[in-house]
Amino acid sequence: MSVPTVIIHRDADVLAKAVAARVITRMVDDQSAKGSASLVLTGGTVGLATLAEIAASPARDAVDWRNLDVWWGDERFLPSGDPERNETGAREALLDHVDLDPARVHVMRGPDSGMTAEESAEAYAEELRRASRPEDHGPAPSFDVLMLGMGPDGHVASLFPGMPALYDTRPVVAVHGSPKPPPTRISLTLPVIQGAREVWVIAAGEEKAGPVRLALLDSGPMQVPAAGARGRQRTLFLLDRAAASKIPASLGRISSP
Repeated sequence: MSVPTVIIHRDADVLAKAVAARVITRMVDDQSAKGSASLVLTGGTVGLATLAEIAASPARDAVDWRNLDVWWGDERFLPSGDPERNETGAREALLDHVDLDPARVHVMRGPDSGMTAEESAEAYAEELRRASRPEDHGPAPSFDVLMLGMGPDGHVASLFPGMPALYDTRPVVAVHGSPKPPPTRISLTLPVIQGAREVWVIAAGEEKAGPVRLALLDSGPMQVPAAGARGRQRTLFLLDRAAASKIPASLGRISSP
């Protein structure tokens, strides 16, 4: 796994704009190199703000949206179209505004599909298996970029401190009893997250400062799940100043004054 690089932006608005520009550049580079690209989305305030900034960017049309695979790191087990679903927010912020191939938008199914949460998790795992190639060396694609928000408790995706999902080696799990509503969710697991080429942890706000510090100082992922958020080739912690306020100065570099 890669050692994290920390990049600090002035505030949450600048952070969202910077991450959006980084996404566009990376997707264009990957598509130029190999014809397609894969991106794993996250929800949350900054995650959705980033998608809105991509939609608003004049550079967005440099991305070949038809040759982009879109995945999710986690989803709330709610019916399609529910405003609390990560998918709903992502569609409103970006996906409905670009020319995506619907077959390459990989949605985690909700209860309106007739599936239980466990069946939904297994269906997503099967989708990951079908998309993986021999060079991925595992049951899921080595995503080009996997974006993760981080909660004030240090959770990423729907992997919460001390919960059984952190120990699970299956690609996708149903999470029950989430400390953050709704209680039932679907989530990628740490082995799949760690199989991504690049993992970007995006965090803003003073309430994230403590967990960010612990995640960067190699606390165990069972205590701080974000400590397990590492990519194979590159790991970025993309932070605003408030979220970075408790890390040693030697760990971060200021990217915007």
